[in-house]
Amino acid sequence: MSLTNQGIREVLGRAPVIPVLTVPALEHAVPLARALVAGGLPVLEVTLRSAAALPAIRAIRAAVPEAIVGAGTVIDEVQLADAVAAGSQFIVSPGFSASLSLAARAAGVAMLPGVATASELMAALAAGFDTLKFFPAAQAGGVAMLKAFSGPFPQVRFCPTGGIDPASAPGYLALPNVLCVGMSSIAPADLLAQGDYAAITARARDAAALR
Repeated sequence: MSLTNQGIREVLGRAPVIPVLTVPALEHAVPLARALVAGGLPVLEVTLRSAAALPAIRAIRAAVPEAIVGAGTVIDEVQLADAVAAGSQFIVSPGFSASLSLAARAAGVAMLPGVATASELMAALAAGFDTLKFFPAAQAGGVAMLKAFSGPFPQVRFCPTGGIDPASAPGYLALPNVLCVGMSSIAPADLLAQGDYAAITARARDAAALR
């Protein structure tokens, strides 16, 4: 099942945090997804930053049906096609590309494009996207920038990602135009290396309680 662009807004509202995951090896994929879902974070972004990413998406889709899995760091049409073939239910891109958005629509998969400026936001709106990733959030103006966007773009909702941690997340989540935040610190490399999925579940539980 792929999400529609209309449906992605509802999905992003299911939990206050989307874990942004770099899966180092396929063996981690299923226990990691189960740990995150058990902690209350069912919407997962698996970034295409490792060779294990696409097999991880396939494995999670097969073994953890309660998870909703998207592919992140998708920057071109080849990556998009590979992600869709692997079973990605939505696509996350760090920026906005008109050609990539057309490819996503042709593939029938929802995309969460990234924007950092008003011009990029207007281009995304013109292409039919009103639910966007704000990236890199901390470096692009953070909470103050999102407040500024709310005036001219009241219809847009955001998932800010980039430099957000449990201390800064509540400030973003308090904004009416923020659905959720993306956070990479939920499943850090050291806990994955140790196989400490109980600790990851605990981090997920804390994150799920942020809103």
